[in-house]
Amino acid sequence: MGPTRKPNVCRQLSRRALGFFSRDAGVVQRTNLGILRALVCQESTKFKNVWTTHSKSPIAYERGRIYFDNYRCCVSSIASEPRKLYEMPKCSKSEKIEDALLWECPVGEILPNPSDYKSSLIALTAHNWLFRISATTGKVLEKIYLASYCKFRYLSWDTPQEVIAVKSAQNKGSVLARQAGIQQPVLLYLAVFHVLPFSLIGILEINKKIFGNVTDATLSHGILIVMYSSGLVRLYSFQAITEQFMQQKLDLGCACRWGGTAGTVGEAPFGIPCNIKITDTPPLLFEVSSLENAFQIGGHPWHYIITPNKKKQKGVFHICALKDNSLAKNGIQEMECCSLESDWIYFHPDASGRIIHVGPNQVKVLKLNEVENNSAQHQISEDFVILANREKNKNENLPIVTASGRVVKKNFNLLDDDPEQETFKIVDYEDELDLLSVVAVTQIDAEGKAHLDFHCNEYGTLLKSIPLVESWDVTYSHEVYFDRDLVLHIEQKPSRVFSCYVYQMVCDPADEETTNRSCEKEVFARFGSAF
Repeated sequence: MGPTRKPNVCRQLSRRALGFFSRDAGVVQRTNLGILRALVCQESTKFKNVWTTHSKSPIAYERGRIYFDNYRCCVSSIASEPRKLYEMPKCSKSEKIEDALLWECPVGEILPNPSDYKSSLIALTAHNWLFRISATTGKVLEKIYLASYCKFRYLSWDTPQEVIAVKSAQNKGSVLARQAGIQQPVLLYLAVFHVLPFSLIGILEINKKIFGNVTDATLSHGILIVMYSSGLVRLYSFQAITEQFMQQKLDLGCACRWGGTAGTVGEAPFGIPCNIKITDTPPLLFEVSSLENAFQIGGHPWHYIITPNKKKQKGVFHICALKDNSLAKNGIQEMECCSLESDWIYFHPDASGRIIHVGPNQVKVLKLNEVENNSAQHQISEDFVILANREKNKNENLPIVTASGRVVKKNFNLLDDDPEQETFKIVDYEDELDLLSVVAVTQIDAEGKAHLDFHCNEYGTLLKSIPLVESWDVTYSHEVYFDRDLVLHIEQKPSRVFSCYVYQMVCDPADEETTNRSCEKEVFARFGSAF
């Protein structure tokens, strides 16, 4: 356990006011976030439930904004009480927004319009339109008609904040066609765009003739990832595919003739033709087999995590080097736990190259480093472990006296995720405050109670614990977001009833007054002569 030095907030505020950090803009931001982290984690700080609401449609959260009614209504969660930013006009079911991504202006790029420097919501509608919507007013700034030959349904970042991928629903054909044995040549489509300003890279078809019986495909960081029901995962270079198989370069807003039909690219009814058609097997970058297609890449140098493709291996994770598929030393990670829900593992989102392994009663943060005297091989070791707060069950193995007076010893073991024991449900990372947030739940009598713990990302030290006032039913679906001074809990109940609980940081007034007085004294003592 490393040292946990407590920053002096008053001193940092005083130095900032006197311009000690003015030569480096990044230092000011980091100092501000350090001050906020100290305030969030101090003992007197509380998180108060300031707002609760319910909805019949899904609720989404992104960067201080809460979205209702399929992104039609937007509420800001930054104010002391959430307030409505905008509400778009009502629309038919065929025009509703099905998926959306928040785009924020990249630094250092010159954009054509002043509105481009403000955050936008990139939204995909049920009738195949791609909208760019102002994140503050709800005004539609740009719109692109995709196509009529397939149903686009999903949005994702290929390169975060730069390139988006719009994926269609899988083309399984009609029931009659399947009964007649008619095979669908195209399984799905991927439309790829640069954002702000919008420019088309191309629309790629994933067809059965080239790729076989594909169950899913996606783009990530310029890599086309294709998955199969057998557990096989294949990786291809999207750039190489584009260079080799693009039939024609298309520009949004320009006139085009395609297949005997003329129109404007990106406008209805013409839309965007599929201009990347693979006619031969593209060069394979990488191939691996994993249970349920579970496959992740990360670490320094590059490693990947898979589960061996056998059902009995569920919960066993192999960490291997990407360059030669060699298993890292101590690279087989298995959390010895007996639970209904399986543990999960992923690369730490803080870009440290570490790995987070979460089980019902412990969170392991693992690090990847070189083997001593062998720089070519890497090993996995524990950085720190967070343990659930549990007491040994006092009723375990107690003798039972029967009616005849015979003493019987009953042996039983509780599941590791037994609801009456504290169990970890969600682990997330707040990148700006450099804190790990962990949701732990315990069943008390008829209802579950949850608390959100903040841990030091470097050492794992528990810094703060926040109780959630609402009950937590482990059979419901839950999402918890910790964003600077905000905690937000979204819960999905049966019959598609969604609940949203908003918590905001508050300080104890009495303690705040004491802090202010001590701050004034220190500032006057250090800098009084300067004022």
